[in-house]
Amino acid sequence: MFVIAFSTPSFAAKEPFDQWLSKLKTEAQENGISQPTIDSAFANVKLIERVVKLDRKQPEVVQTFQEYMAQRLPKSLVDSGKAMLNQNRAILEEVGLKYGVQPRFIVALWGVETRYGNYTGGFSVIDALTTLAYDNRRAAYFRKELLIALQILDENHIALADMKGSWAGAMGQSQFMPSSFINFAVDYDEDGRRDIWTTKADVFASAANYLSKSGWKYDQTWGREVRLPKNFDTSLVDLKVAKPMREWEALGVTKTDGSPLPSRQLVGSLVQPKGGNGQTFLVYENYRTILKWNRSTYFAMSVGLLADLIGDG
Repeated sequence: MFVIAFSTPSFAAKEPFDQWLSKLKTEAQENGISQPTIDSAFANVKLIERVVKLDRKQPEVVQTFQEYMAQRLPKSLVDSGKAMLNQNRAILEEVGLKYGVQPRFIVALWGVETRYGNYTGGFSVIDALTTLAYDNRRAAYFRKELLIALQILDENHIALADMKGSWAGAMGQSQFMPSSFINFAVDYDEDGRRDIWTTKADVFASAANYLSKSGWKYDQTWGREVRLPKNFDTSLVDLKVAKPMREWEALGVTKTDGSPLPSRQLVGSLVQPKGGNGQTFLVYENYRTILKWNRSTYFAMSVGLLADLIGDG
């Protein structure tokens, strides 16, 4: 076994790694993981110092909302999204109808997460999760994810050498954590494996299944940018405040060009992204569903706006 030596303070109070790993293996056995899977998964396991550093790095807004969107949603991503929708239209429409999710949102998630499968992460998922499970900061969470990752290997959905992902263990073209994989990944082509790494049908169906089970509404969009009147009560700009369209209209909220809001009485909330220039969005239930995928306002906005820009291809 090869284990990188650490001077990282977070490991100082832990029991020796070999002892810790021995207990983890016992727990994996008790959870029904086969001995060959356990042996192969940990035969050359490594603790990755960079993973700890990335986990320690506190997220902070260093870009304005406009800068973030310009960087994350370049024209090239939109053009590629239109092309991807057209190239995969048949399977996307089939999956979309089955799970009740518009194809443009499946493609938008795919684009925002991994640039349509081009950037899925190069870390060994087992090494990354072992590192984070051994670390002090979120040990219980990552230990659970690690045990589920072993289950995924045990069920032969992916080979150990191919089980790559982000530093936090998010996997494949849809960037599912192991727990999300177990709950939402789909073997759409029925080959016996839920392959979110290389099989597009499985990638699309898994993303759509996640959204569907999280409350997605097929007959609604995510939201729209709006204009607020002068002296608007900013305490109403809050996801906790939800009103039907007529009530927002009565308060002076309009489309960005000043025209009336849509007549359909969807219930929405107002959101102003932090770091923005006052841009305001009226968001609906599907926006909240995107937030279940990733709690970042910037992420949810980028998915919604990219879906709008992709449109029908």
